[in-house]
Amino acid sequence: MKIRIIQNNIIPFKNFKAITLWPWIFCRKALKDVDVNHEMIHVRQQEEMLIVLFFIWYVIEWVIRLAIYWNFDEAYRNISFEQEAYDHEAEHYYLSVRKHFAWFRYLTKKSYEKN
Repeated sequence: MKIRIIQNNIIPFKNFKAITLWPWIFCRKALKDVDVNHEMIHVRQQEEMLIVLFFIWYVIEWVIRLAIYWNFDEAYRNISFEQEAYDHEAEHYYLSVRKHFAWFRYLTKKSYEKN
């Protein structure tokens, strides 16, 4: 299915660039290539997790990480799906070489700390 980028003033919430809700990427303003690549990594993650399981896992992992870090931004940045997307968003070839469930190796890795 073709992924559509929808620019609007409602989704995502303010302070967020974009959100991927397969098969759409919602954004408030035009996205840079690096941002599109980040969201396309989420598209692949959602597809391999059969979409619904992705969101269930995402929320559970965020709650667990929030309990660990006690910081919304740090919890968000340490979600395994986000770590993979941030680590590879500038690599435009990444999706062509990405292994299935690549986000899994980030479950025990802390990649972001609030300064």
